[in-house]
Amino acid sequence: MPWAVRRRIIYALGVFVFLAVVIGAPVAYHFFSIKPTCHDGKQNQGETSPDHGGPCLFLDATSLQSSAILWARTFKVRAGLYDAVAYIDNPNAAAGVMSVGYRFGLYDAQNVLVSERTGNTFVMPGGITPVFVGGIDTGSRDAVRAYLEFTEPRVWIRASNTAKAVVVTNPSVSNIDTEPRVTAIATNNSVRSVTSVIFVATVFDPAGNAIASSQTALPKLAPGDSMQITFTWPDPFVSSVGRVDIIPVVAPVPDKNALQ
Repeated sequence: MPWAVRRRIIYALGVFVFLAVVIGAPVAYHFFSIKPTCHDGKQNQGETSPDHGGPCLFLDATSLQSSAILWARTFKVRAGLYDAVAYIDNPNAAAGVMSVGYRFGLYDAQNVLVSERTGNTFVMPGGITPVFVGGIDTGSRDAVRAYLEFTEPRVWIRASNTAKAVVVTNPSVSNIDTEPRVTAIATNNSVRSVTSVIFVATVFDPAGNAIASSQTALPKLAPGDSMQITFTWPDPFVSSVGRVDIIPVVAPVPDKNALQ
């Protein structure tokens, strides 16, 4: 092989080696030494979609069990004034929503909107989250139906349900024919204080139809503490009482071990 040809080959190999070192080394470093994260825009480390699932805080909704609004009801307080409640069912024990916008619409017998309320709620993991809205003014119109809808996408995260630590016992119904009253005992069975606990009581007739609802709150329940909670209504119930649901409602707690 002529020397001129060998020199060109040696020169080309030198250029190739130089480019491999200058360009290949940083590329190799990027792919082999930088650990994947939950904000790199890639689906890695066991994620179900880019930066969702796996060890990440945020979850892919398509990988979760379906949540649903089970029902919504209106309850007449007096002429032109109504309360409303809806039950949101979330079967995912380790997934919740910290905040989501909603719209509560109240309709008359002709399905005409008579009033609406908007707000924000959270969705607790692994159970029912009641949404209670009180004192809805409908003017002189009767509201016979309620409808709850979310006004924005729900952002699901890994979370725990602190409300599970609060146990409600000894429910008692009295004064049904005058000014109904429901009392119960709320106990914090955990080793940590639970703060800003809301309790929603819904009264059902023997056929399972919701006939009344009310809400109360406790600012704090210390570990092991028990406190009485009370719900009242100004007028008699429209039918006899079959059962009473009293559900503690506490904002979900994000999983501190999840990667962000």
